Amino acid sequence: MTNQVTIQEDSGYKTGLVKIQDTFSPMIQDALTGNGINMDDYQKTCVLNAITAINAVVDSQGLSWNAANLDRNNVTDILLKVAALKLNATATPREVYFSIRNTKRKVDDKDVWVKQVEMGIEGDGNDALLANFGRDVETIHQFWLVRENDKFEYPTFKGIEFTPPIWTPTGQGKVVRVVYPITKKSGQTEYFIAERADVIRNLIAHVKQNLMNETFGIAKDRYKATAEQKKQIDSKKNEIFNKIEKSGLDAALADEEIAEHVSPAWKDPQSRESMIIRKMRNNIVKKIPKDFGAAFISLLNGNNNESESEENRVRKEIYENANQELLDFEPIEETLQEQQMNQSIQESENIQDAEYVEVKSQEPPRKEQPPFADGPDF
Repeated sequence: MTNQVTIQEDSGYKTGLVKIQDTFSPMIQDALTGNGINMDDYQKTCVLNAITAINAVVDSQGLSWNAANLDRNNVTDILLKVAALKLNATATPREVYFSIRNTKRKVDDKDVWVKQVEMGIEGDGNDALLANFGRDVETIHQFWLVRENDKFEYPTFKGIEFTPPIWTPTGQGKVVRVVYPITKKSGQTEYFIAERADVIRNLIAHVKQNLMNETFGIAKDRYKATAEQKKQIDSKKNEIFNKIEKSGLDAALADEEIAEHVSPAWKDPQSRESMIIRKMRNNIVKKIPKDFGAAFISLLNGNNNESESEENRVRKEIYENANQELLDFEPIEETLQEQQMNQSIQESENIQDAEYVEVKSQEPPRKEQPPFADGPDF
């Protein structure tokens, strides 16, 4: 008898988006529940919003969820990340975005191009990660936008004595640095600073991404380029990267040759300043350590109620107490047999190691027995 799955048609009308949500949402919830995590309402909202955003990207590419060239294997993994990290695709500004990328796969020893959904964290997504999972982070205060004409004094150290920075805002000029005051759980407030000039590294990384498939007419594409053609392409790219680094951020964005390889969000005057500020904020937030293990415990604690399952309780107790107890073993009293053995070892300490010599086995000499006093002499 074969196993059969019966699918009952719903009499009510459902759009394609609702059908997709009905497919993926229970799958994500079951996966998290199997690992001892019950999704809260906000996590469910994040998953639904992510499915909506992914569906919009798929539609914009003229694809369907049943398309043969669409790789759906990573969609479940992306939705699990969205649920675990609590990233909202419909937040303003967005915390996460999705895109379609062409990826080459090996199928039957042949190169096949497929469309793959990719996830990226943007906007306040990094701030959300810091607020939820920052290691020992108690409070994230309002960040400072220090402008050109503001009075600003950097923090100083005198031994272990710390003097916080001083900022007198004027609201005039470009933003030249961003300061994040963050209070740790110990009560100490630390000040993380990012400079405008350091955003040049973000711009170079952005241009490198845009030039990934660029051949400058030297070859048909980068996969069919010869070794000599690849050297010429790399040399041309390095010229652009060196020019950006030598020019500086604002001069590089104003250069027409460099602007050809830069996205509109960097070039347009209306969005350029917001992009630079966002990059400075990301340069601070990304380097602050995150503790996703503690976040896992917080999810379990958030689901702690009277009906908490025994499995969740045991899982939480093991995770919290793992490698925490110091084992201090007390010496055990020796038995009489062990005392006699140790005494014999101590008595033989004066015996030094000798060279091993193989000795042929010999029969032990026979011990003469005295003749029987009253018996015959054999």
